[in-house]
This record gives sequence, structure tokens and C-alpha cells, in this order.
Amino acid sequence: MSDKVIEIPSPARLRLDSRALVENWQNLDKKSGRAKAGAAVKANAYGLGAVEVVRHLQESGCTDFFVANWQEARELQAEIKSGSRLSVLNGVRQEDMAYAISSAAKPVINSLEQARRWQSTGLPCDVMVNSGMNRLGVNLEDLSQFDWSTLDIDIVLSHLASADEDCPQNADQLEQFTAALKHLPGKRTSLSNSAGIALGSAYHFDCTRPGLSLYGGQQRPELAGSIQQIVFPEAQILQVRMLKPGDKVGYNANYTADHDHPIAILAMGYADGYLCGFSNQGIFYHDEAKLPVLGRVSMDLIAVDISNAPHLKESDWVTAEYNLPLASSLSGISQYELITGLGNRYARYWV
Repeated sequence: MSDKVIEIPSPARLRLDSRALVENWQNLDKKSGRAKAGAAVKANAYGLGAVEVVRHLQESGCTDFFVANWQEARELQAEIKSGSRLSVLNGVRQEDMAYAISSAAKPVINSLEQARRWQSTGLPCDVMVNSGMNRLGVNLEDLSQFDWSTLDIDIVLSHLASADEDCPQNADQLEQFTAALKHLPGKRTSLSNSAGIALGSAYHFDCTRPGLSLYGGQQRPELAGSIQQIVFPEAQILQVRMLKPGDKVGYNANYTADHDHPIAILAMGYADGYLCGFSNQGIFYHDEAKLPVLGRVSMDLIAVDISNAPHLKESDWVTAEYNLPLASSLSGISQYELITGLGNRYARYWV
């Protein structure tokens, strides 16, 4: 047998717009005022491919990157250039220490236990303050229980819980974070995520940490007009068929034809992250022709009405409507879930 690897092209792919990614970061950096925008690239850059995202953003001037854990840090270590910094948001467990002390990435210290664990290394770190979200971070009242001057702290940070809405919690967290800074000798400070950037200069500090909006998400109206769509899911047609009145489509017959019309069966489904919320709601396009989703989204297949593009045939490609705010409105699924859930079966290509 031949040792030659035979390539099998994927029938579903993600077209990713590098220009829009860079311009999103530039706009978020500008909206950050005197602060410098970093980039949250955890969860494989929200599903789009962290290695390529970091390469594009570093070339554009981004120097601070944030991942969730040390596995993600290791995947990016070779990409981080001199002058750039990589922070691990989930901190440093005992099990992480062997790798962490050999890595150029910084742990974000989230507890007194982690602070004591890292203290003897003499290596740089960040510190997370719990300003009211009660997820990760050191409580304000516990800060006096440790001598923070024994750590080489780069960024003191916290995380806004409700920045996507106007509510008292935002001001409460700002007040708690500002109070915590009196106890922590960090070189830099950071509070705002994507939505927090839109709250104004009081929330910007030295470094902002946009995530979702880098990748096309818009959590607040102030971001509209400056954030572009990044990801365009594309699916190949596996079969074209003609429905007659009374014909039913998909599981539980959630669509019944009332007239003759053609449909296409696409090689995409909820296993790829195109979720069931798009059943009878989603839209695909071929050029300008709108192709509504018919019936229930299956694990691997979707049916669409191709009455507006009857020339379509097997092996042709169509594009999902995946503008995140609009797709969220159509499906009832959060923008975060829509983008991070895009599966590994997609081929990913940058244009």
C-alpha cells in the first residue's frame, strides 16, 4: 500500500476575514482611549483558531494575549514574540507548576493559595481581584492576608459581570476594583472586556481585554458600526430534491410543503455548532439569494429552500447568515455560544 496521505476535503468550512479582525482590534484599541487593547484568545480564539488570530493581531500591534489554561498557553508559546505577553486566566494549580515555571506565560493569581504557590518562583504574574462577580479572584477583604510586594506583579485585573447592560453592578465593581488597587503593587491595571470598553474612560485603566467583539460580537449599541463580521460558515450541497405539497422535511416533520419547490441538503448540522435554534429560523445565502432553513437542524444535515436559486446543484457551496447579533436574534442562542461552538469538522481558511 502507498504511504501517501490522501486528502479528504471537508464539506463544511469557515471563511475568516483577517482584515475585519484587524480592524475590529484597531477600533477597540481606539475606543479604549489611553489604555492599550489586548486580546482574549482563549477557547482557540473563540473557536476561530488561536495561532492565526495571534499572528494577525501581533502584526497589527497587539501585545497582550489572554488564554484560559496552560494547555492553551503551550499551543501559543512559539507564536508570542519578544515584547508581547501571554496571561493564563485560570491561574496556576499545583499540577501546572512544572510547566508554568518553564513557560514565558504568566499565571493570573486568583487566590491566596496560588499566591503562596507562586511566591518562591520570583517569576512575573498577574493578580485577579474579585470585585463582585464571585467567580475567580482574591476577595478585597483577604488582600491584607498576603504580602503582595513579594510577587512580581504585572497586571492587576478584575472582570465585569454585567457590562453588556446599564446596571448598578458596573459602578459597584469599579468602586471595588479601585479600592483593591490600593493594596496591590502592580505595574498595570485592567478591568474592561469588550462591553466594558463601551462603558467609558473610567473603566479603561491601562489595558483592556476585548474578546467577543474582536470576532464580530456586539454586546452594546455603542459598538455597532465599528465591529465587523469575521466568520462566515459555508456548507456544501450533498443533494437537491423537489418537494410536492404535503411532503415533510426532517425529524418530527417540522416543515410541510404547501407547494412544489426545490430544497438542498447541506453538509452541516448541530454537531458542527449550527444549533437547533436555527430550525425553521436560519438563513443561508448563495450570492444575494436568500435560502431559508426548513425543518429541524439535524446532527450532520440541514435542509434549505432553494426556490430563490433553483440552479444550485450537488457540490455547490452556500453561506450561512452568521452575523452574530442577527444570528443570535434568529436562533435565541447567545453570541458567545454561537461562535465558540463552531466545531472541529470545519476547514478554516483566512482571506
